[in-house]
Amino acid sequence: MTTTLEWTAPRDLAAEFPARLSLTPKTTLAGRLDGAWWPYSRDLEGELPPLVAALEEPWGRITRVTVNPARWPVVPHTVPVDGRKLHVGWFTEQDPDKLILLSYTVGRWDLLVIPPETVPAAAARLMVAAAIPGSVLTAGVLMTNEAVIGRGIRDALRREAIWEGEGGACMSPFGSPIGRSALPLPENGWR
Repeated sequence: MTTTLEWTAPRDLAAEFPARLSLTPKTTLAGRLDGAWWPYSRDLEGELPPLVAALEEPWGRITRVTVNPARWPVVPHTVPVDGRKLHVGWFTEQDPDKLILLSYTVGRWDLLVIPPETVPAAAARLMVAAAIPGSVLTAGVLMTNEAVIGRGIRDALRREAIWEGEGGACMSPFGSPIGRSALPLPENGWR
């Protein structure tokens, strides 16, 4: 039997829940990112309206969004938002993990885009890191760092599971368990 797991939520879920955002507090420290966004799916047409609605109060009217198409299966040219059209552009030169929001009157904001399938603990770390005022870390660097952290956590959990599964057996420096026969015997001068 084959099981298919859907890593992204349907469009209705994005409209039903508020946008998951972490924004940099207003400060004089300018950083590379203005915060992070954790969408529920990879459907831009369904995800952008709640994002824009959440940002209109603190940032003003968003008129254009740019993305890298590497992370989005479909990039529409326009998305309807509150009776108007939000223009969506794509650039392969743009960091794939970044979303750029533009306003004709207010300016530009760069958000780290956390993949929808990211586990909550990793997403929380990324949201905090992207919202640090004055940070010089780019979206790509944050995602690479998180991959390393996640790999370290998985490795530690794996080692702990092996330790527990073997009843706390000694491990060789190469990561394999040492059997009792490999340990020095007391009669050979070992104490």
